[in-house]
Amino acid sequence: MRAVLTFIVLSTPLTALADAPVVEGVDLRRDGETWTISVTVSHPDTGWDHYADGWVVLAPDGSELGYRTLHHPHVEEQPFTRSLSGVTIPDDVTQVVVHADDSVHGRGPGVTVDLPR
Repeated sequence: MRAVLTFIVLSTPLTALADAPVVEGVDLRRDGETWTISVTVSHPDTGWDHYADGWVVLAPDGSELGYRTLHHPHVEEQPFTRSLSGVTIPDDVTQVVVHADDSVHGRGPGVTVDLPR
């Protein structure tokens, strides 16, 4: 059985975080015992000196469940979506928190997503 959940952030006041990467959407797909997680990120990438360089999936207790490195800037592709497969999420975890990172400011604001079970 494959469960799917899509979460879209429709509007978030981010004036104070203008240069922070923003998680705009999360798609969770169960693939047997693991999950494939697709995350849509927006960030005002300017090139190699300042770009969104990854995103992380955390359990509610802060333990890292998966990390997707973004290997290059996405100056002309905003927002953009990248996936990470083979993520193991313990059965007792009912929510995950997803943050995007950038090469200058570090971790942006988190988005909490309920897991379908």
